[in-house]
Amino acid sequence: MSSLEAISGFKLKMDIVQNIIKDYTHLVNSGKTIILCWIPSHVNIGGNERADTAAKSALSLPVTNMKLPARELLPCVSNFCLDEWQEMWDCCEGNKLHSVYPTVGILKHSKNMSCYDSVPLNRLRIGHSRLTHSYLLFGDAPPTCQSCRIPLTVKHILVECRRLTPRYLASEN
Repeated sequence: MSSLEAISGFKLKMDIVQNIIKDYTHLVNSGKTIILCWIPSHVNIGGNERADTAAKSALSLPVTNMKLPARELLPCVSNFCLDEWQEMWDCCEGNKLHSVYPTVGILKHSKNMSCYDSVPLNRLRIGHSRLTHSYLLFGDAPPTCQSCRIPLTVKHILVECRRLTPRYLASEN
C-alpha cells in the first residue's frame, strides 16, 4: 500500500518511484492497460492467516534474556526446514523425480565428471531425452515402444524392454 501511495503521490525524490512512473507511462503510451491495486497480503490465504495468528500470539509470550549464539540456532532451523521439506517431498511419490531423488537437500555430483558429461547422465536419470520428449515441442502424440506397445520412456528403454532393437538408440544421436 505504501508503494502505491508513493507512486500516486509522485514522490520523485525516490529513484525507484521515478523508474516505475517512467515505465508505467511508456507502457500506457504504447497501448497497454495497467491496473495497480493493493491486495491485503494475509486475507483469505489459510497458511498466511495461520502464520499471522501465530506471530500475533507470540507477542503475548514472556521475553527471556537467554542468549543463544546463531551458530547453535542455524543448524536447528536448517534441520527443521529440511525435515519439513522432506515430509512434503515424501507425499509426492507419484512424481517421477521422487524415485530419482528420494532425499531432499544438497545433491552430490561426481567431482570427477565434467558438466558436459553430467548433463546427459542427469537427463537420463530424470527420464528426459529427445527420443522420449521431442513430441512435447512439436505437439505430436507421445511415442510408443514398437515392440511392447506402451509409452516409450528412458526407463523402458534401459530397463524394461528386452526386445529393443539398436535402431531406437541410433535415432537418438
